[in-house]
Amino acid sequence: MTQSRPIVALPPNDPDHGLSHDQFNAAVTAMTSAFGDPTRREIYLAVRDNPDGFTASEIAEQFSLHSNVARHHLEKLSGGGYLTVEIDTATTRSAGRPSKRYRAALIEGGALAIPLRHDDLLSHLLARALDALGPEQAETIADEIGFEYGQMLAERMEPNAQQRSVQSAIASVADALTALGFDAHADTKGNDLAIVSECCPFGDTAQQYPHVVCALDRGMIRGMLAGLYGDTTPHFESSRPGGADRCVARV
Repeated sequence: MTQSRPIVALPPNDPDHGLSHDQFNAAVTAMTSAFGDPTRREIYLAVRDNPDGFTASEIAEQFSLHSNVARHHLEKLSGGGYLTVEIDTATTRSAGRPSKRYRAALIEGGALAIPLRHDDLLSHLLARALDALGPEQAETIADEIGFEYGQMLAERMEPNAQQRSVQSAIASVADALTALGFDAHADTKGNDLAIVSECCPFGDTAQQYPHVVCALDRGMIRGMLAGLYGDTTPHFESSRPGGADRCVARV
Protein backbone atom coordinates (compact mmCIF):
# COMPACT_ATOMS: atom_id res chain seq x y z
CA MET A 1 0.00 0.00 0.00
CA THR A 2 1.40 3.37 -1.01
CA GLN A 3 1.77 5.84 1.83
CA SER A 4 0.33 9.24 1.02
CA ARG A 5 2.44 12.35 1.41
CA PRO A 6 1.45 14.80 4.15
CA ILE A 7 -0.20 17.95 2.89
CA VAL A 8 1.94 21.05 3.49
CA ALA A 9 0.79 24.55 2.64
CA LEU A 10 3.50 25.86 0.35
CA PRO A 11 3.75 29.35 -1.10
CA PRO A 12 3.58 29.63 -4.89
CA ASN A 13 6.64 28.40 -6.79
CA ASP A 14 7.02 25.14 -4.89
CA PRO A 15 10.76 24.34 -5.17
CA ASP A 16 9.82 20.82 -6.31
CA HIS A 17 8.71 22.42 -9.57
CA GLY A 18 12.25 23.62 -10.31
CA LEU A 19 13.67 27.01 -11.14
CA SER A 20 11.59 29.69 -12.79
CA HIS A 21 12.83 31.17 -16.08
CA ASP A 22 14.35 34.17 -14.27
CA GLN A 23 16.00 31.96 -11.67
CA PHE A 24 17.40 29.62 -14.33
CA ASN A 25 18.83 32.57 -16.24
CA ALA A 26 20.30 33.98 -13.02
CA ALA A 27 21.89 30.60 -12.19
CA VAL A 28 23.47 30.40 -15.64
CA THR A 29 24.69 34.00 -15.36
CA ALA A 30 26.26 33.30 -11.96
CA MET A 31 28.20 30.30 -13.20
CA THR A 32 29.18 32.01 -16.46
CA SER A 33 30.36 35.13 -14.65
CA ALA A 34 32.64 33.05 -12.46
CA PHE A 35 33.76 30.28 -14.80
CA GLY A 36 32.91 31.37 -18.35
CA ASP A 37 36.53 32.33 -18.97
CA PRO A 38 38.71 29.20 -19.52
CA THR A 39 41.75 30.79 -17.88
CA ARG A 40 39.67 31.66 -14.83
CA ARG A 41 38.48 28.05 -14.61
CA GLU A 42 42.09 26.81 -14.66
CA ILE A 43 43.06 29.38 -12.02
CA TYR A 44 40.23 28.23 -9.75
CA LEU A 45 41.27 24.58 -10.15
CA ALA A 46 44.89 25.46 -9.39
CA VAL A 47 43.91 27.35 -6.23
CA ARG A 48 41.54 24.58 -5.17
CA ASP A 49 44.30 21.97 -5.52
CA ASN A 50 46.78 23.96 -3.41
CA PRO A 51 45.90 24.12 0.31
CA ASP A 52 48.33 27.04 0.76
CA GLY A 53 46.59 29.07 -1.94
CA PHE A 54 48.25 31.62 -4.19
CA THR A 55 49.00 35.31 -4.35
CA ALA A 56 48.18 37.28 -7.51
CA SER A 57 51.87 37.46 -8.43
CA GLU A 58 52.21 33.68 -8.12
CA ILE A 59 49.17 33.14 -10.34
CA ALA A 60 50.53 35.68 -12.83
CA GLU A 61 53.82 33.80 -13.00
CA GLN A 62 52.25 30.35 -13.24
CA PHE A 63 49.81 31.35 -16.00
CA SER A 64 52.05 33.88 -17.78
CA LEU A 65 49.63 36.75 -17.12
CA HIS A 66 50.06 40.39 -16.32
CA SER A 67 49.64 40.87 -12.57
CA ASN A 68 46.56 43.08 -13.08
CA VAL A 69 44.91 40.38 -15.22
CA ALA A 70 45.67 37.71 -12.63
CA ARG A 71 44.26 39.95 -9.89
CA HIS A 72 41.10 40.55 -11.94
CA HIS A 73 40.47 36.80 -12.29
CA LEU A 74 41.10 36.19 -8.59
CA GLU A 75 38.85 39.05 -7.48
CA LYS A 76 36.09 37.85 -9.81
CA LEU A 77 36.25 34.45 -8.12
CA SER A 78 36.43 35.91 -4.61
CA GLY A 79 33.55 38.27 -5.39
CA GLY A 80 31.44 35.26 -6.30
CA GLY A 81 32.35 33.53 -3.06
CA TYR A 82 34.45 30.79 -4.66
CA LEU A 83 37.71 32.02 -3.12
CA THR A 84 38.53 33.56 0.23
CA VAL A 85 41.17 36.24 0.75
CA GLU A 86 43.74 36.69 3.51
CA ILE A 87 46.52 39.19 4.00
CA ASP A 88 49.77 37.31 3.39
CA THR A 89 51.94 38.54 6.24
CA ALA A 90 54.89 36.48 5.03
CA THR A 91 55.17 38.40 1.75
CA THR A 92 53.56 41.76 2.57
CA ARG A 93 55.96 44.65 2.20
CA SER A 94 56.12 47.47 4.71
CA ALA A 95 54.86 49.92 2.09
CA GLY A 96 52.59 49.68 -0.94
CA ARG A 97 49.73 47.32 -1.74
CA PRO A 98 49.35 44.54 0.85
CA SER A 99 49.85 41.07 -0.57
CA LYS A 100 46.74 38.91 -0.56
CA ARG A 101 46.59 35.13 -0.53
CA TYR A 102 43.62 33.46 -2.21
CA ARG A 103 42.33 30.07 -1.11
CA ALA A 104 39.36 27.99 -2.26
CA ALA A 105 36.26 28.63 -0.19
CA LEU A 106 34.50 25.72 1.46
CA ILE A 107 31.51 24.83 -0.68
CA GLU A 108 28.65 22.89 0.87
CA GLY A 109 28.68 19.28 -0.22
CA GLY A 110 32.20 19.61 -1.63
CA ALA A 111 30.92 20.51 -5.09
CA LEU A 112 29.73 23.51 -7.01
CA ALA A 113 25.96 23.77 -6.96
CA ILE A 114 23.48 25.80 -8.93
CA PRO A 115 22.65 28.86 -6.83
CA LEU A 116 19.18 29.94 -5.80
CA ARG A 117 18.19 26.61 -4.24
CA HIS A 118 16.86 28.33 -1.17
CA ASP A 119 14.05 26.92 0.93
CA ASP A 120 10.95 28.73 -0.36
CA LEU A 121 8.78 27.62 2.54
CA LEU A 122 11.29 28.73 5.18
CA SER A 123 11.91 32.13 3.58
CA HIS A 124 8.16 32.62 3.24
CA LEU A 125 7.52 31.84 6.91
CA LEU A 126 10.42 33.99 8.15
CA ALA A 127 9.25 36.95 6.07
CA ARG A 128 5.74 36.43 7.41
CA ALA A 129 7.03 36.35 10.99
CA LEU A 130 8.95 39.59 10.49
CA ASP A 131 5.95 41.18 8.80
CA ALA A 132 3.87 40.46 11.90
CA LEU A 133 6.03 42.96 13.80
CA GLY A 134 4.71 45.80 11.68
CA PRO A 135 6.27 47.34 8.55
CA GLU A 136 8.62 49.79 10.25
CA GLN A 137 10.09 47.37 12.78
CA ALA A 138 10.25 44.56 10.22
CA GLU A 139 12.20 46.75 7.80
CA THR A 140 14.62 47.83 10.53
CA ILE A 141 15.34 44.26 11.62
CA ALA A 142 15.65 42.98 8.03
CA ASP A 143 18.03 45.82 7.16
CA GLU A 144 20.21 45.06 10.20
CA ILE A 145 20.32 41.34 9.40
CA GLY A 146 21.18 42.07 5.77
CA PHE A 147 23.88 44.55 6.82
CA GLU A 148 25.58 42.02 9.10
CA TYR A 149 25.48 39.36 6.40
CA GLY A 150 26.84 41.82 3.84
CA GLN A 151 29.73 42.68 6.15
CA MET A 152 30.50 38.98 6.50
CA LEU A 153 30.58 38.60 2.71
CA ALA A 154 32.84 41.65 2.39
CA GLU A 155 35.25 40.25 4.96
CA ARG A 156 35.50 37.08 2.91
CA MET A 157 36.24 39.11 -0.23
CA GLU A 158 38.53 41.71 1.36
CA PRO A 159 40.11 41.31 4.81
CA ASN A 160 41.21 44.95 4.95
CA ALA A 161 38.14 47.21 5.02
CA GLN A 162 37.77 50.16 2.66
CA GLN A 163 40.65 49.32 0.31
CA ARG A 164 38.79 49.81 -2.98
CA SER A 165 37.42 52.64 -5.05
CA VAL A 166 33.65 52.97 -4.99
CA GLN A 167 33.46 51.73 -8.61
CA SER A 168 35.54 48.66 -7.79
CA ALA A 169 33.50 47.99 -4.64
CA ILE A 170 30.20 48.22 -6.53
CA ALA A 171 31.51 45.80 -9.18
CA SER A 172 32.49 43.32 -6.45
CA VAL A 173 29.10 43.65 -4.77
CA ALA A 174 27.41 42.94 -8.11
CA ASP A 175 29.53 39.80 -8.52
CA ALA A 176 28.59 38.62 -5.03
CA LEU A 177 24.89 39.28 -5.63
CA THR A 178 25.07 37.42 -8.94
CA ALA A 179 26.53 34.38 -7.16
CA LEU A 180 23.57 34.59 -4.75
CA GLY A 181 21.11 34.53 -7.64
CA PHE A 182 20.33 38.20 -8.28
CA ASP A 183 21.84 38.31 -11.81
CA ALA A 184 23.33 41.70 -10.96
CA HIS A 185 25.68 44.08 -12.73
CA ALA A 186 27.27 47.41 -11.90
CA ASP A 187 26.17 50.57 -13.68
CA THR A 188 28.90 53.13 -13.01
CA LYS A 189 28.60 55.76 -15.72
CA GLY A 190 30.17 58.99 -14.48
CA ASN A 191 28.84 59.93 -11.07
CA ASP A 192 25.69 57.86 -11.57
CA LEU A 193 26.43 54.72 -9.56
CA ALA A 194 23.98 51.83 -9.27
CA ILE A 195 23.66 48.07 -8.89
CA VAL A 196 21.08 46.57 -11.25
CA SER A 197 19.55 43.15 -10.46
CA GLU A 198 17.62 41.34 -13.16
CA CYS A 199 16.29 38.60 -10.87
CA CYS A 200 15.05 38.32 -7.29
CA PRO A 201 15.82 34.85 -5.89
CA PHE A 202 13.10 35.20 -3.24
CA GLY A 203 10.36 34.87 -5.86
CA ASP A 204 6.80 35.20 -4.63
CA THR A 205 7.95 35.82 -1.05
CA ALA A 206 9.29 39.17 -2.24
CA GLN A 207 5.97 39.92 -3.94
CA GLN A 208 4.02 39.21 -0.76
CA TYR A 209 6.41 40.91 1.68
CA PRO A 210 8.28 43.48 -0.42
CA HIS A 211 9.25 45.85 2.40
CA VAL A 212 10.89 43.00 4.35
CA VAL A 213 12.75 41.43 1.43
CA CYS A 214 13.83 44.74 -0.10
CA ALA A 215 15.10 45.93 3.29
CA LEU A 216 17.11 42.70 3.58
CA ASP A 217 18.58 43.21 0.09
CA ARG A 218 19.34 46.86 0.77
CA GLY A 219 21.07 45.94 4.03
CA MET A 220 23.22 43.34 2.25
CA ILE A 221 24.35 45.89 -0.31
CA ARG A 222 25.04 48.48 2.39
CA GLY A 223 26.99 45.92 4.47
CA MET A 224 29.17 44.79 1.57
CA LEU A 225 29.91 48.37 0.53
CA ALA A 226 30.73 49.27 4.13
CA GLY A 227 33.33 46.51 4.22
CA LEU A 228 34.76 47.12 0.76
CA TYR A 229 34.61 50.90 0.52
CA GLY A 230 32.95 52.75 3.39
CA ASP A 231 29.58 53.92 4.66
CA THR A 232 26.97 54.51 1.95
CA THR A 233 23.21 54.97 1.83
CA PRO A 234 21.95 52.84 -1.06
CA HIS A 235 18.27 53.11 -1.93
CA PHE A 236 16.07 51.27 -4.38
CA GLU A 237 15.08 53.49 -7.28
CA SER A 238 12.92 50.65 -8.62
CA SER A 239 12.24 47.06 -7.61
CA ARG A 240 10.69 43.93 -9.06
CA PRO A 241 8.36 43.50 -6.07
CA GLY A 242 7.21 47.05 -6.77
CA GLY A 243 6.26 46.12 -10.32
CA ALA A 244 9.44 47.12 -12.18
CA ASP A 245 11.30 44.83 -14.58
CA ARG A 246 14.44 44.95 -12.46
CA CYS A 247 15.79 46.24 -9.16
CA VAL A 248 17.98 49.33 -9.28
CA ALA A 249 19.88 50.19 -6.10
CA ARG A 250 21.24 53.71 -6.43
CA VAL A 251 24.41 54.35 -4.41
